[in-house]
Amino acid sequence: MSSFITVVGKGLLLKHVVKELSPHFNLTCLSDLDESIPEGTKLLLVLDDHWNPLAHQKAEQMAREHRIPWMRGFVAFGEGMIGPLVRPGDVGCSQCADTRTIMAATDRQDLWEIHHCLAERQEPIRDEWASQTGMIQMASIIRTEVHQVMNSKTSSLENHIILMNMRTLENSRHYLLPDSFCPVCGDVIIDSASAAEISLQPSMKISENNYRCRSIKELSAFLSPDYLDSRSGMLNSKMIDFETPFADVVVNLPLMNGDEGSAGRTNSYAISELTAILEGLERSCGVAPRGKRTVVYDSYNNLESALNPLEVGVHTKEQYAKKDFPFTPFDPDKKMDWVWGYSLMKESPILVPQLLAYYSMGCGGGMFFETSNGCAIGGSLEEAIFHGMMEVMERDSFLMTWYAQLPLPRIDPYSFQNKELHLMIDRMREVAGYDLFLYNATMEHGIPCILTITKKRESASDGLNLICAAGAHLDPVKAVKSAIFESVGMIEPLNKEFKKNKEGYLNMLHDSSLVTKMDDHGMVYGLPEAEERLDFLLKQKQPIQTFDEAFHLKESHADITEDVKDLLETFRRLELDVIVVDQTTPEIKRNGLHCVKVLIPGMLPMTFGHHLTRVTGLERVRKVPKQLGFIDRELTIEELNPYPHPFP
Repeated sequence: MSSFITVVGKGLLLKHVVKELSPHFNLTCLSDLDESIPEGTKLLLVLDDHWNPLAHQKAEQMAREHRIPWMRGFVAFGEGMIGPLVRPGDVGCSQCADTRTIMAATDRQDLWEIHHCLAERQEPIRDEWASQTGMIQMASIIRTEVHQVMNSKTSSLENHIILMNMRTLENSRHYLLPDSFCPVCGDVIIDSASAAEISLQPSMKISENNYRCRSIKELSAFLSPDYLDSRSGMLNSKMIDFETPFADVVVNLPLMNGDEGSAGRTNSYAISELTAILEGLERSCGVAPRGKRTVVYDSYNNLESALNPLEVGVHTKEQYAKKDFPFTPFDPDKKMDWVWGYSLMKESPILVPQLLAYYSMGCGGGMFFETSNGCAIGGSLEEAIFHGMMEVMERDSFLMTWYAQLPLPRIDPYSFQNKELHLMIDRMREVAGYDLFLYNATMEHGIPCILTITKKRESASDGLNLICAAGAHLDPVKAVKSAIFESVGMIEPLNKEFKKNKEGYLNMLHDSSLVTKMDDHGMVYGLPEAEERLDFLLKQKQPIQTFDEAFHLKESHADITEDVKDLLETFRRLELDVIVVDQTTPEIKRNGLHCVKVLIPGMLPMTFGHHLTRVTGLERVRKVPKQLGFIDRELTIEELNPYPHPFP
């Protein structure tokens, strides 16, 4: 009789599974995968009382060679794992499961080391929690799944795993998101000029003034189920903060060198959670090229179509000359990694330094510090491009205001009839104890940009004296709301941190070189002693504008692509290029999401750490103040604001 199921392994689990299955199926038992899998095998089971990465790697190879489905079961650190069921040619394999579960763990570095050690060990050690009772329970679950597979039914372990506590026998089922860089089933594209080409397509908004092409209801159907899971998720935790004035939710993106929190702040906890997940996915796309394999490694002088890094601003000679400065000057003859982007002005592919296309998170080893500035995620490529452009303009207008100390006209926030905005401002005052100062930071491009200062009321308790923020949007009210959420959304946690380290921030006020991290910037300006540095805004005497006076709004399009085209026409007149690097990974593309990095050479890049300021080579910071009529001459570099910026 032909064999139908081949069972490989040793120990109690295999014994109990064989007992469960032998009355129903023809079984062949092998001690290891050095033996040949019999012809006619319809399903391969690899079962051990321990974690055996080497056997699982062999099983992946052999199952693919024989084009048969396979499934594993084992015990590690007092927990049983069953699955996934891996079918021939499908993505989402045992190696993806190991990657996801290890990365979701708090001790992920140790687990990776153990994984590598076990993969080289010939005789793994049986897990001490591999009890008789636990193995019987696991065998029962495996029996059910095997019957499903052998009867040509869908198994609950396709793209899923089951984890079982060997002490309590509690079990849980977890979704397995395929890993795009998996050595077994991953399949990312090779980066190329043709793959980088962008042809803007229609992308209809869900409503005329929404500027998104997919509804919250549609997004909620997959965001949490597919990406947020404490045991196997790309995002592994969620925290809801009930102390903040608005609905604040933070999710965690686990990285090998630490954790990266992503926040969602809106007027709804449900929407904030989805926003936080999208922010986390955006960050996952932006830290490294995981959606493509980059192949260009060469010097700028050897390339025909490449972005000159000097066009996006670099550090000064004095910065580069400092001892222990983590970056080196641009050398056009030095080789580096490049990634293909697309110039929307020239309508042609262009090579972009990889350290510009993916943010460095403060690490050295290149020419300069780069943040996530210009990164955006969207329900379509066009939607992502739109919001990436908005972020670049938001940061540029803020830094332009700061460096040139522009006395921006103040705007009356109640002059626009928007009930939600008025309620948000009232809540700031009554709950958080802060007043809103709103300024028109629109630059020479004419696209609405705002700058906000939220200042503590005299009757409020101790805490940050003021917080700055910014926003940019074709709908300025959306920009204001975004700035309010960002500045006041985390006020209670920020106030606690401020009180705890106030002495350190006082030292930073007197010695700008001590401002080295992102959080330092906003905290320093929480000091009452720092307020005078913002007198050019707080004490300027221009007439207060209404929204109508500040912004000459154009009719919105029903198609966000038409908004993008309008923006491109504006930048074309200003001779500013717009370069898009598609950061989309298979992990988000499977749900129709897109992520981009937008670069607009000439605009000021956001940096954190005063020693990492980048303005060299950016002439707009000297010329635009004159173009806007704030002064009658161009500024010199020496006249720029010497203090750390207050962007939080």
